[in-house]
Amino acid sequence: MKKSLRIIIALITIFFVAVLVTEFQVISFGENAKAEKSDCIIVLGCKVSGKTPSAFLKERTNEGLRLYKEGYGSYIIVSGGKGSGEDISEAQAMKSYLIFKGMDSSKIILEDKSSSTLENLTNSKEKMDANGFKTAIIVSNKYHLKRASMIAKWQKIDASYSGVFVPPYKNYEILGYIREVPAIWKYIAYEVIRKI
Repeated sequence: MKKSLRIIIALITIFFVAVLVTEFQVISFGENAKAEKSDCIIVLGCKVSGKTPSAFLKERTNEGLRLYKEGYGSYIIVSGGKGSGEDISEAQAMKSYLIFKGMDSSKIILEDKSSSTLENLTNSKEKMDANGFKTAIIVSNKYHLKRASMIAKWQKIDASYSGVFVPPYKNYEILGYIREVPAIWKYIAYEVIRKI
């Protein structure tokens, strides 16, 4: 076998092993995440259709509300800006939904400027600092939690995690797990460049 072919095979093998290892970490982290009693609950944004939360956003918000009702946190930070095709910000959609569900609006903190997970957690950390919060539960889909934990660590957020999985949208959930691999690698590259 030619040396160049062996190198190509080795590189392909390394690539697939890296994909499998990363995917395992994504799945394992999401499945093993467990909320701990904290000062606040951060619900990460997701798509809004006009003014209506998407199925994923609704489930994330429901999970945040469940944790709040069960005494895991005294406040909910709803995090997400206004994207393309959205009439209101993701944060506002979550806030309106929580109020509709009977939550006291004074216990909801709006973070409506972010357009990415990095911005979600950067801006939410500012809200935490402004309110004297030291600990948080971060809520998102299970596939999203590993990357969120990496960003939270960089932001020095003392966090635990709680994830949702939406069975009627299983195909989208699977796509989410697949997309997280390059998303995590992109974030790692960002961190490396930032430190240079």
